Formats: sequence, C-alpha cells, structure tokens
Amino acid sequence: MVNKRAGTDPDELLRQLGALATALGPAVRPGGTQELLRSLTETARQLFGAAACSLALLSEDDSELVYTIASGEGGADVTGMRISSSAGIAGWVVQSGQPIAVSDLASDPRFSPEVAEQTGYVPQAILAVPVETPHRMLGVISLLDRDARRPGAEQDMALLSLFADQAALALASVDTFSDLGRVLLAALAEAAAGEDLVAALRRAAGQLPPADADLAALAAAFASVARHGAAERRLAVAVLRHIGDYLQGRPPRTR
Repeated sequence: MVNKRAGTDPDELLRQLGALATALGPAVRPGGTQELLRSLTETARQLFGAAACSLALLSEDDSELVYTIASGEGGADVTGMRISSSAGIAGWVVQSGQPIAVSDLASDPRFSPEVAEQTGYVPQAILAVPVETPHRMLGVISLLDRDARRPGAEQDMALLSLFADQAALALASVDTFSDLGRVLLAALAEAAAGEDLVAALRRAAGQLPPADADLAALAAAFASVARHGAAERRLAVAVLRHIGDYLQGRPPRTR
C-alpha cells in the first residue's frame, strides 16, 4: 500500500527537493571562484612587484600540493604541477602552518631547485604564507622575487596574509556548496521513509556534526520559505547575500 501522507510521495519529494535547491542554491553557490583566485594572485604579483605569484592547494588526502593558479614567470608551466606536500618551501609552510620569507633560496636546504627548474624559472627569493580556515589547512600562496626595496615592503608578510585570507574565504564557499548537496540527499532519504522534507531537515540538524547541522538548519529554513512563493525566496536570498557582503569585509574568526 502506497503511503499518501503529504511529503512522502516520491514525486512530491523530488519536487520539493528541486524547489529547495532552486531557492537555496543562489544564496550559497560560489560565483566566479577561479576568476577571483586568478585576480588575487595577479593583483598580489603586481602590488608586491614580484616576478611570479602562485596558489597551491592540498589534495583531498593532503599528500600533495597542486599548483592551481599561477601568474608571472613560469606561470603556464607551474599550473597543474603536483609535488609532495612535504617538499620544498611550500611544503614547509603547509606542514608548519607558518609564513616564511627567504632572501637567498640557493642556501636554504628546504628549497627544491629541481621543482623550480621544471617551470623554466629559478627564483632567488620567496615569500610564502599558509592559506587556511579555522578548521583546516588548504594550501599556500607564494611570491617569487618580490621588490623588497620598495616603500612599505616590511609589511609584505602581513599584507600577503590578507590575500591568503580572501583566498581561504573563496575556497571555503566552494566546500560549503558541495557539502550542502550531501546534506540535502541525506534528508531526502529520511523523508522517503515517511517524513516531510522540512521536518527531516530539522531533525537532521539535531543529529549531524556542527558544520553539517548548520547547513541542514539553513536548508530547513529555506524549505519553509520556499513554500510561500517566489517573492519570499528572493527576499531570503537577498538577506543572505547582504550578510555575506558584510562578512567579506571582516577578518575571519579565529575560533
């Protein structure tokens, strides 16, 4: 016998899930992340008067650093390169979680000239800082052969850290969007067992780990709003976007 209670019919559940994804997606979907990261590295390179700037991100198992974005000397060759996450100056930064400035790379035992030679550009100096959120290490942003004699150069490490914070925010938004799909599918499975989708999301919020629980609670709120109409959905998205714009101007929380 087919259960006819509201919200338990498979077709109705899929309709609800589609409506929820349509309503919630624009609020959490990262927009132009690659373009933003590319702009960050190019702006940093120009601002610091550097020969090159690159962003390397840890692989899923943290075993490798993958050079995702690079501008300047050797940029085309370094993009896509993979190295051990414990190799070179970049590996030291992600393993230690500390920024570093080296003015004579040839004399530093942590430097891997073999990796540099693959790009066709061997630098003499580097400034590198970790890219991280309060929860995990994401990667490293590196400047090669910056102009250390220009006015204000003594503040370069602090300034590059601000660029790293912006990169971390952009990357965290991508993770959030990916996690949302997993949370929605988990709630859909609960609802298919005979529970309304909104109720399933609210119940999931009380059972999931904190980060996923927040996403489930957000999805439940949007699911309730989505039932009222398009105008209410647009209002909810606009409110979240305003909050996001406000938070972009604030430094990330340390705890």
